[in-house]
Amino acid sequence: MTEELSTPILLDTDIGSDIDDALCLAYLLCQPRCELLGVTTVTGEPDKRAMLVDMLCRIAGRNDVPIHSGSYKPLFGQQLQPQASQAVVLERYPHRQDFEPCTAVEFLRQTIRRRPGEITLLTVGPLTNIGLLFATDPEIPGMLKRLVLMCGVFSTELPDLPAREWNAMGDPHATALVYGARVSDHLSIGLDVTKRCVMDAAACRERFRGELLGAVAEMAEVWFRCADRITFHDPLAAAVIFDPEICSYQAGKVEVDTETADGAGTTVWNTDVEDKPNRIAVGVNPDRFFDHYFSVVR
Repeated sequence: MTEELSTPILLDTDIGSDIDDALCLAYLLCQPRCELLGVTTVTGEPDKRAMLVDMLCRIAGRNDVPIHSGSYKPLFGQQLQPQASQAVVLERYPHRQDFEPCTAVEFLRQTIRRRPGEITLLTVGPLTNIGLLFATDPEIPGMLKRLVLMCGVFSTELPDLPAREWNAMGDPHATALVYGARVSDHLSIGLDVTKRCVMDAAACRERFRGELLGAVAEMAEVWFRCADRITFHDPLAAAVIFDPEICSYQAGKVEVDTETADGAGTTVWNTDVEDKPNRIAVGVNPDRFFDHYFSVVR
């Protein structure tokens, strides 16, 4: 991997619930331009989620990737996903089990401080780890090259689109902390865009071939017990780092509801402001995305 082509990335994930986290990690492990500096886990049973990360890294021959277990509950409120349901596949694969609890935030802090201005932080789960990181070391946001989030809902154009997105709902106060931070490039890929990148179960079973995607396919069968398709939320957020033209973007400001009982985690998008610290994806080319994704993850 040549230095000029590599992109240093830290991934924060709630792998083990929705299957798209595993697809995102598989992409990063196969992407030749990705220098994966480490993976941190968040939300319920973060140790089992770390085991799933280790399992996939081992299959990919990447025992060099640091993995750290993170926060198991939100800053305030109820835990929305207490279990990592896909951990049932662990019994069939070698994996590390001795993850020390709650080391993720310090690992992220030290890693970013060692390489200021270089790192892209990709978050595809509830934002508890990142909220804690920014709150305990306020200089960190300014030391990132880029922050890319799979988070939020910013448009209501698609039918049956929920008002709130899962990661933002998972810890609304942490979400507000993260959107309030100043990062040189603060990009969100929201549910209104990711919902356009969907593949049904039959097509997934056909395309998930090979050792790495074969393991992801086993995890996907747990997902398919209550779903008949996969939406590639998190892989899309990863892919735009390397092929930005998959999406189109708009600058503005994101505000987060932390007050109302039935609206906490709602992300409000505003372009009618002078200060525009955030960018969001507003469109996507699904064909270009899937061609890109499967050209990397073979």
